[in-house]
Amino acid sequence: MDSHAHGHGGGGEIGDPVLVEYVRGDMVESRHRGAAVIIDSNGNVVEKWGDVARPVYARSALKPIQAIPLVESGTAESLGLGDAEIALACASHGGEKRHVQTVARWLDKAGLSVADLECGAHAPSYGPAAAALIAAGEKPSALHNNCSGKHTGFLSTARHKGEKTKGYIRLDHPVQQRILGIVEQLAEVDLQNAPKGIDGCGIPVIGVALERLGFAMARMARPAGLPKSRIAAIARIRKAMAAEPFMVAGTGRPCTRIMEKLGERALVKMGAEGVFFAMLPHKGLGVALKMADGANRAAEIAMLALLRRAGVLDAEGERELAAAGSGIVLNVAGKPVGSIRAAAELAS
Repeated sequence: MDSHAHGHGGGGEIGDPVLVEYVRGDMVESRHRGAAVIIDSNGNVVEKWGDVARPVYARSALKPIQAIPLVESGTAESLGLGDAEIALACASHGGEKRHVQTVARWLDKAGLSVADLECGAHAPSYGPAAAALIAAGEKPSALHNNCSGKHTGFLSTARHKGEKTKGYIRLDHPVQQRILGIVEQLAEVDLQNAPKGIDGCGIPVIGVALERLGFAMARMARPAGLPKSRIAAIARIRKAMAAEPFMVAGTGRPCTRIMEKLGERALVKMGAEGVFFAMLPHKGLGVALKMADGANRAAEIAMLALLRRAGVLDAEGERELAAAGSGIVLNVAGKPVGSIRAAAELAS
């Protein structure tokens, strides 16, 4: 094993190292295994843990890449979209008032309506927003879906390019095929025979090796060698995420808190099932992480440790962000009873 590799390598999830520990009182109560990679835009692995060659579904962590056609096609400019809308295209938002109102206005501007969204409806994931909806006697709509910004971006691009809007979530629709091509280019992979599934919001998910996804993030961080229009689109997306971190997630959420602190030094996006990616433009690095058990509480803590290891977050900042999120375990009465911390593999 070289000096930059950690864990057991190709042994699958069981062989992945423990990256995060859940501590209660005097002992470690639970352990979270995972795989992670820090990689540069030339494809050189800086550090890795576990089996990073195993394909994973990127889930919502892929949203900044999925937003590229919205900008690159000229759709965002033609609609006069600002940082808020472009950040929302990258978002897994909490359904807070500003999120929902921005999506509604954007749909109207594009000549579309909530009926065009094919993501389905669910209650806001932000508790107070869900409570306010119930108090008002209203039911959630597709606007409240955490992916409604991304879907509005898909619809807007299809409308701008004269494509059918109905069925935009299908793998064979031009909207999804464009994204597939961009992932193949950025990750330098052929996805024709890759594992495929359906995400929670109805769009296709494609299995890609974690290392390749980290490489795609590194190329988002430092997109040299790509067409000028793509480089410009990526820069615009990064700027929007840094300028509007609230729109990417919401009150108290890990992505929002990290980007509020670090700005464009670390543009981060969490996905379901313990996936978390980061673009580090000042370092030209990408970070990709997948917790084997799908625990997002562990992914948050692991990502903070990875950002420290990558040199964009100091130890004090790591502690501060962890304490404001999943790092402190509270009992029902709100008393601290434990912590979630990076394990030795990451903490050193």
